[in-house]
Amino acid sequence: MNFKTIFFIFFMIHLPILVHAQNIQKAVFAGGCFWCVESNFEHLDGVVSAVSGFTGGTSANPNYKSHGDHIEAVEITYDKNKIKYEVLVDLFLRSTDVVDAGGQFCDRGHAYTSAIFASGNNANIAKKIIMQFDASGYLPSNILTPILKPTDFFPVAEYHQDYAMSDKKIFTRRGFMSKANAYKFYRKSCGRDERIKKLWGNRGYFGVIKNK
Repeated sequence: MNFKTIFFIFFMIHLPILVHAQNIQKAVFAGGCFWCVESNFEHLDGVVSAVSGFTGGTSANPNYKSHGDHIEAVEITYDKNKIKYEVLVDLFLRSTDVVDAGGQFCDRGHAYTSAIFASGNNANIAKKIIMQFDASGYLPSNILTPILKPTDFFPVAEYHQDYAMSDKKIFTRRGFMSKANAYKFYRKSCGRDERIKKLWGNRGYFGVIKNK
């Protein structure tokens, strides 16, 4: 077996892997509590993973207790052949309070503000979708969620990943409960879903299955 034959066999074996790798893209959204944004997206067909973390700031090595000028965000890895970036943007906008520039729901301050981190064609796609929503007159005011240039993304500690699905018991003000149940209580008490229903009506969460 000569070199060309060996190379051809190797190439054909690894071609599906190479093609798949080219289809894998990333999107970064900030929509307040990263547990909630993560849980909204990680189940979607075409989404490979959703990782909670921090981005948008200048301080080094942000973490949950000390994140400087960074904001909570989620890095979504997806297969563009299964789900388009425009679909992710559309779903993201309709799962956040896009007319609130001071935070999201019960979480206030810079760390909980919303943003789409995108550049190039993805930034143009996001701008187009926002302009379409603004032109529709459906919302009480124009969308305030900014489109920002991507910066380094810092995953938060493992404790905060997949929080909405974890059976691990933690101690809360309501006693010991699983992270999943603590998350459900937090989400409801924060008024996230109630506000989305009021703002977006039937359009809110369309295409998104919530972990309540």
